[in-house]
Amino acid sequence: MIDLWAGCAIACALSALGTWAARGYALRRQLLDQPGERRSHQVATPRGGGMAIAGVLLLIAPWAMWAWPAQGIEIAMAAAGLMLVAGIGWWDDHCPLPARWRLLVHLLAAMGWGWAVWQLSGQAWLGVLGALFAVGLINVWNFMDGINGLAVTQAALAALAYALVLPAPLSGLGWVLAAACLGFLPFNFPRARIFLGDGGSGGLGFALAVLFGLGLVAGLSPWSLWLPLGTFLVDAGFTLTARMLSGQRWWEPHAQHVYQRLARRFGHTRVTLGYAVFSGIAIALFFCLQELQPRWEAAGSIVWLVLASTFWLLLRKGLRDN
Repeated sequence: MIDLWAGCAIACALSALGTWAARGYALRRQLLDQPGERRSHQVATPRGGGMAIAGVLLLIAPWAMWAWPAQGIEIAMAAAGLMLVAGIGWWDDHCPLPARWRLLVHLLAAMGWGWAVWQLSGQAWLGVLGALFAVGLINVWNFMDGINGLAVTQAALAALAYALVLPAPLSGLGWVLAAACLGFLPFNFPRARIFLGDGGSGGLGFALAVLFGLGLVAGLSPWSLWLPLGTFLVDAGFTLTARMLSGQRWWEPHAQHVYQRLARRFGHTRVTLGYAVFSGIAIALFFCLQELQPRWEAAGSIVWLVLASTFWLLLRKGLRDN
């Protein structure tokens, strides 16, 4: 336990130091997100700080491969996927790339991780599910990274939830990811001095997909395993579906997510804290469902999805009408 806390403290400190260095680099290179009608901030802000979180995770990969040589190939696939996702995002932060090239790299990373889940679990369908979640979460975290502190607090909460239910040593990744997020957080909340950037947000999404996949490998039910991620999945999923059905170019930046509309009315801090509370309730349900039989676990998850979706629809309608 002492070693775990020491590792988390080191991860937090390295993340903070890396974020500070990334901010200086972004200012020197003029890597700034400018305000606009499709953005939720009012001043030009440096981007790319989330690479510090990805860097911390990549630093622990060689140690993990040494500690668990039997899983060395699978750990290498996770690290390679994170490097691909964070790398293409970092490139995009410097020089915007066509969406199709970013998606291609995301698919490669997801397929590699899906293969690892398959090898670890022995079940091909779990590998497919792990790959699908990897592609989805990479892009969900990128889409939802639009106001101060939101993406990183949601990632930290989900990482903690998985750390508390995964068996050791798999839980270690959750603890380290949460610690790295905490190191970044003071630079991004309540006032944003730097943003995650595409590399950081995509890297967070992939890291959470790795935790989701490890949950599948550990035998946790997919019925409830999505709940720590559910707040983002509901907002992003329904918003993108609505944009697709209306014929909009859904992959382009926009300000139609519920969190963006709420932030314009109530401010970033209240919305980020409100989303944290909502996720906290979902995570509490996630813990409770682990003690139930599979059919009741599935029923509880479906009920939560219906309630969360209804709440999202009511919020969206109320914000639109006003």
